[in-house]
Amino acid sequence: MIAEEALAEKFVTIRPHLDERQWRLYLGCEAEAIGWGGIGLVARLSGASRTTVQAGVAEIRAGVRPDGRVRAPGAGRPAIEEVQPGIEAALDDLVGPGTRGDPQSPLKWTTKSLSQLVKGLYAKGFTVSRTTVARLLKQAGYRLQATFKTKEGAQHPDRDAQFCHINATAQEFLAAGDPVVSMDAKKKELVGEYANRGREWQPKGQPVQVNGHDFPAGVPKAIPYGVYDIGADSGFVSVGVDHDTAPFAVNALRTWWQRVGRTRYPNARRLMLTADGGGSNGYRLRAFKVELGKLAAETGLDITVCHFPPGTSKWNKVEHRLFSFISINWRGRPLTDYQVIVETIAATTTETGLTVEAVLDPGTYPTGMKVSDKQIKAVPLTRHQFHGEWNYTIHPGPTPEIPLNKTSNLKSTK
Repeated sequence: MIAEEALAEKFVTIRPHLDERQWRLYLGCEAEAIGWGGIGLVARLSGASRTTVQAGVAEIRAGVRPDGRVRAPGAGRPAIEEVQPGIEAALDDLVGPGTRGDPQSPLKWTTKSLSQLVKGLYAKGFTVSRTTVARLLKQAGYRLQATFKTKEGAQHPDRDAQFCHINATAQEFLAAGDPVVSMDAKKKELVGEYANRGREWQPKGQPVQVNGHDFPAGVPKAIPYGVYDIGADSGFVSVGVDHDTAPFAVNALRTWWQRVGRTRYPNARRLMLTADGGGSNGYRLRAFKVELGKLAAETGLDITVCHFPPGTSKWNKVEHRLFSFISINWRGRPLTDYQVIVETIAATTTETGLTVEAVLDPGTYPTGMKVSDKQIKAVPLTRHQFHGEWNYTIHPGPTPEIPLNKTSNLKSTK
C-alpha cells in the first residue's frame, strides 16, 4: 500500500512537466517495470486510460521513435478543408468585396458576422463552427476592421501635403522662438447636477447622485475654448456662457495673449495658430478672419493661420494634449456650476509637465452676424502659395466693424 501511494504521488508530481508523448512513455516504462498487472495498476494510480498505458508499453517494447513526434502520423481530426473541400472558396465568396447587400447572397443586408457566415456556408452545403470560420478567415488574410477616413475626393487631394506644410511651418516658428498655438472649442457641457461620463473611486455603495434625466431646454451650458501652447506645453481655456462664435473664439486667443502670451514671448512679432477646418474657427468663416484682423491690429502681430483639412480635426494637438486630460480630470463628477468647471480645468496637470490656466468669459456673442464682401476685402490678409484657403497670414492694420444682426438685441462685448 505504501508503495502504491508513493507511485501515485510520483505521477502527480511529474505529470505537469511532461508532454503527451513523454507522459505516455513514462507510464509504459513504469507498467513494464511492474510486470504482470502493471498496466491496470498504473492506469488506476495515474488517472490515465488503459489504452494510453498500453500504447506506452508497446512503444517501449518497440523502441522509442527518434522523429520527435508527440503523436503518431495521422492522429487527430482531419482538417475541415479536407473533409469539406471547397469551403475556403465558398467563404471567400461570402466575405469578398461587393457581397454586402447582394440580393443573391444568403447573408443579411448589413451583416458579415461569424454567425451569419456560418449560416451562409450552411446554405451553400457546408457545416462548420464559428471558431473554424474565424480560423479560415485569418488564414485567408481577413481581419476585423473599422472604416478608415481617408477619402476626400477631388475636393481635398492634398490632405497629406497640408499636414507636411503645417509641420514645416510650426517647426520654423518654434526654431525662431515664436509662439505656435493650437486652438479649438471643446464640446459643450451641462452646468448642474447632471451625469458626467467616466468613473471615479468612491466608497462602495455611495456613488455621487445626479439628476436622472438631462433636459437641454433652459439648462445653462459651458463652452470651453482651448488654446494650447505647443512650445511651452501649456494650456489656456476660456469658458464661455453664451454661443460658440468667431468673436468668442478669437476673444479666447486675445485673453491668452494678454494674460500669458505677451509675457512669455516679449519679443514676438508674429504668431502661428492651427485650427480645424470648420466651426467657429473654420477656414470658410469670414467673421473669423475679420476678428483675427482686429486682434492683429491690437497686438501688432502677424498672425499666420494653418487650418487642418476637413475630417482631420482629431489630429489638432489641442484635442489630445489638452482636452483629453481635462476630460480625465473631471470624469465621473457633476459640473455643478461655472466656478467648479473653471477650477477643475485649472487643476489639470500631467506627469510630463502640462499646466492649464482657465478663466470664465461671461460675454454675450450673438449669432447670425453677416460680413460683407467689402469688409472681408479690407482685412490685410496674404494667402500662402500652397492652398491659400487653408494657409494665410493676417497683418496688423485697420479692419471694419461687423454690425450686429438686426434680429438680435444683444450687444457684443469689446
